[in-house]
Amino acid sequence: MANNNMDLHSKESKLKEESGDKGVNFSGNDEYLKSCPLVDQEVPDCAALNYPCIICDRSIDCVYGSFCNYTCVVKPKIICNGSKTFNKTAMCRFCYQTEKWEHRCDLKANCNSLASPTKFYLTNCTVSDDIVCLGKRRFLKKIRCSWTAGTRWGTAFILALTLGGFGADRFYLGHWQEGIGKLFSFGGLGVWTLVDALLIGIHHLGPADGSLFI
Repeated sequence: MANNNMDLHSKESKLKEESGDKGVNFSGNDEYLKSCPLVDQEVPDCAALNYPCIICDRSIDCVYGSFCNYTCVVKPKIICNGSKTFNKTAMCRFCYQTEKWEHRCDLKANCNSLASPTKFYLTNCTVSDDIVCLGKRRFLKKIRCSWTAGTRWGTAFILALTLGGFGADRFYLGHWQEGIGKLFSFGGLGVWTLVDALLIGIHHLGPADGSLFI
């Protein structure tokens, strides 16, 4: 513990003495400094700072959905103009109640987006830095399986209409076994080609990896 305190003290001294050095490394509780203004940068107003440079909180006795004042405090070692304790007006809600465009989630590409019924998975989500809310800024959320690998619907449909007899559409979608079958049967004498074009047209036939078209 003594060594850790000495290391932290030496880092603080280095920051003060070598303010122009942008190569200072931070670790542990100082990690937030990488995203916040220091002495060698343009000094902003304290009230203009966002997370992780500030901590905002209030009691949970507010009415959900109403706007109220949050007390915000600038974290240690952050350089800014004005009072380091100020109020911000924001909606009374927990972070997990924010709108989907106000937080970002870790997306997974190991599920079938075309499954019926629709598949959902549990993942970690983090609130955007400019959002003020109650509780933890990182939370679990169940979201719909919806991802893409870059496969284009238009390309697949055109291949089905023009080169479907050679199985080009199936090969493009990753259904190589069916593609070989179409290739050696000349698209089922045209019948299989028309069926695949129809299935792709109504989005019933998609990429083999379970992703969505773009």
